[in-house]
Amino acid sequence: MKAIPCVNVHAIRTRQGGTEVFAFFVPGSRILEMAEIARIKQSTDSQIEGFQRPEIRAHVKAIAEYLAGGDVLFPNAVILAIAGAKFNQKRGTKNETVDDAGDAGVLSIPVRPGRKSAWIVDGQQRALALAESGGSNLPVPVIAFVSSDIAVHREQFILVNKARPLDKRLIDELLPTVGAVLPRDLSARRVPSILCAALADTPNSPFYQLVKRPSHSSPLAVVTDSTLTNLMRRSLQDPRGALAAHVDTDGTADTDAMYRLLVSFWSAVRDAFPGAWGLPPDRSRLMHAAGITAMGVLMDQIMTRYGNLSGDPSAVRSVLTRLAPYCRWTEGRWEALNRDWNDLQSTPKDQRLLSNYLIQLERDVSRASAA
Repeated sequence: MKAIPCVNVHAIRTRQGGTEVFAFFVPGSRILEMAEIARIKQSTDSQIEGFQRPEIRAHVKAIAEYLAGGDVLFPNAVILAIAGAKFNQKRGTKNETVDDAGDAGVLSIPVRPGRKSAWIVDGQQRALALAESGGSNLPVPVIAFVSSDIAVHREQFILVNKARPLDKRLIDELLPTVGAVLPRDLSARRVPSILCAALADTPNSPFYQLVKRPSHSSPLAVVTDSTLTNLMRRSLQDPRGALAAHVDTDGTADTDAMYRLLVSFWSAVRDAFPGAWGLPPDRSRLMHAAGITAMGVLMDQIMTRYGNLSGDPSAVRSVLTRLAPYCRWTEGRWEALNRDWNDLQSTPKDQRLLSNYLIQLERDVSRASAA
């Protein structure tokens, strides 16, 4: 049988949480030879593949220019997930004066054409720059952990980048695919991310194919995912929020009930304002961050005041239909606000202004209807 070519390096092996972790140096040119950059995208069956954000050419170019400068210092480690590697521990008596935190040996990582044995978790821009620059033979530090599970790769990608300027929308889209225990602040973001994915991908959802996400956007997409996750996060954090009513005292969230509530309310919004639904934000302020946010605030009021937490779209539609004559989503002027329809912006001030108006309008119209 023909031997599989490998990248062989001197390495130190240790274990963290039952997982083998290796530290070693490798020429920069060999990182992309053995490691793949798993870009985030959607498969044909609407599943998320990969996790890495797009290449930042300006960043890669800047690093490559630095590396091409000659004798440079480049101690930043690339983090890899590896699979199929073999470690041959060095034999001999250990030095008792040295910390026994790891074992020395030779790590062999297979290099197969078209089938990589490693995935870059952190350092894709550096790896690309090393491959492009004249400093590609520079020994680069690498930390590698053994795992072929994409969920583990995503978890580590999120944790590594959590304190850096990583796009929060990218984190939010990846969170539903990560099953491990996460820091408290990321766990709190997980429920809105799960709900947003369901609203975007489920055919019976009023937001089906209308949500812009980092991995993809359909030609119909007009609402940014962060707008939806933000309104859901606010509803969960407010004890009076419609979504908060579906969180048990032990913190367990009934996401199925939350999804039904969201579909009920936003289906009623779509039906009450058919001429404004699904249009680009510059043609409809209902689909703008200002409109979606304000209607999200109204959702909490309507769904909790009428005890409609189970989601009855006909009851919600009846309420919203009474508001429709006073709303100016696509043309005209909001007389009570003294603002043209397209003058409302996605600023906290305008969102608060529109939210307060819709809340008061719903109360006034409901009182008039009951009288």
